[in-house]
Amino acid sequence: MKKIVVPILVFALVGFGLTSPGLTDTDREMAIKELTKTHKHLKHTVKGLSNQQMNFKPSPESWSVAECVEHLAISENAFHGMLQAALKTPADPSKRDSVKLTDQQLLGIITDRSKKVKTREEFEPKGKIGSFQEVLKAFDSKRKEHIMYVKNTEDDLRNHYGQLPFGTIDGLQIIIFMSGHTERHVKQMEEVIAHTDFPKE
Repeated sequence: MKKIVVPILVFALVGFGLTSPGLTDTDREMAIKELTKTHKHLKHTVKGLSNQQMNFKPSPESWSVAECVEHLAISENAFHGMLQAALKTPADPSKRDSVKLTDQQLLGIITDRSKKVKTREEFEPKGKIGSFQEVLKAFDSKRKEHIMYVKNTEDDLRNHYGQLPFGTIDGLQIIIFMSGHTERHVKQMEEVIAHTDFPKE
């Protein structure tokens, strides 16, 4: 009887996926919710803006709404590259202690507009992607790709890692940071739109 029980137990463990952790349902749902929410917020914010409104700049050194969207399209691709680089190394649970920030702390840091950070030159909007609609389409396509990836992946994202200036984050936090980065710049767009000199139409 014992000889039968052990193989059945092993089969059950494999069958329920305990040997391949992947993402928890909670983590998956949270990441999809964040990505979808900020995607919708962006699209809602720019909907119906005229060409004059999209290109209005409160000051010479400020970004317009169009430039913010271009920066997001560039960054979405960069975050994709960061995630792919993290996945090239084997999952390593022994490095979990190097991740010091919770998901909420990470979101708090990136969405806090009171702390301004100058972006690197390669992330600056320079009109190379195309028209505003082409830029928005590029962002939209990449964001949908990321949402689909999170919905379907079996990658153990919590045990892959990336580096940001303030420390190590895990693979899922790369995705969360990407979403928070979108929210940060949508807030920037809303500041531009709220400016007293923003064109009426």
